[in-house]
Amino acid sequence: MKCPHENCFAPDTTCALGNLFFKDCARWNGVEKPDAEISRSDDEIVLPWSGSALGRSDIAFVTGRRSPTTIGVFGPENAGKTSLLAAWYLLIGRGATLSDRYKFAGSFTLPGWEAVARTMQWMPGAPPEFPAHTSTRGSREQGLLHLAFCEDRSRLRDYLFADAPGLWFQRWAINEEAPDARGARWIVKNADAFILTADCAALSGPDRGSARAALQLLARRLGANRRGRPVALVWTKSDIQVTPAMQAAVRDAVRSQIPNCEEFAISMQARPGDTAGVGMGLTDLLRHTLQIRRLTQALPPSGAKTHDPLFLFGTRS
Repeated sequence: MKCPHENCFAPDTTCALGNLFFKDCARWNGVEKPDAEISRSDDEIVLPWSGSALGRSDIAFVTGRRSPTTIGVFGPENAGKTSLLAAWYLLIGRGATLSDRYKFAGSFTLPGWEAVARTMQWMPGAPPEFPAHTSTRGSREQGLLHLAFCEDRSRLRDYLFADAPGLWFQRWAINEEAPDARGARWIVKNADAFILTADCAALSGPDRGSARAALQLLARRLGANRRGRPVALVWTKSDIQVTPAMQAAVRDAVRSQIPNCEEFAISMQARPGDTAGVGMGLTDLLRHTLQIRRLTQALPPSGAKTHDPLFLFGTRS
């Protein structure tokens, strides 16, 4: 049971055409609703969002308050992109502080965060696991996870984190116009900053040559499309040692395309002697990410020359 309107996700969310009740919508009245699938009354008022990861159709709802800062998390498959986001969510939920400057102020995607982080929670009788690979399929495409923070106890800031499958980025790196890289193109176009993940496990494994080549190709494509936006090179699973030669080759390849990128090393394993349960470098990277500001485009000065007072505003002499 689903509304046939292209950008409507009823009954999970409210009517996209603005009807308060489903029964008032002509599109909804034409939907075949088997009794076995009816889970709520047609007169029940639902919220405009489901709480799951947001898609492009949901962004307008978030931006109604203010324009969010969008972070694109890039990297090949199994590079730890989703695990990074899940770790951030769990640390915030445990009260891991980001200093007094940033305080968690809510999320429109709490069920989405829970779905990502559930496998990383230690359940009785079972060991903790890492999240499953992000699917390449889905009616809402980009999985945008939302967090809001109060900065300096005064200003509220919204952030969207793109939880996208690594296969998108690999195909985009090979062919920028590939039909199945549409999601990656959307993230590149709309993100305010990027996190480029370098998988230490892959870079030290038997296929390390292929892993290095894939990362170099992705860095080259990202460098050509970033348009001055900040990029962080993040060494994931950094508790696994990478040879100095491999590390230097990857770093040189990335910096040749993105000279001013910041570097971070993260791991779910804490350094010896550090506080257990907070991993390594995770909060440092999150603090860095929260300091990113949306790029604003300044309008070019008017070149018009006129003596009409109506058109004199903003002109140069």
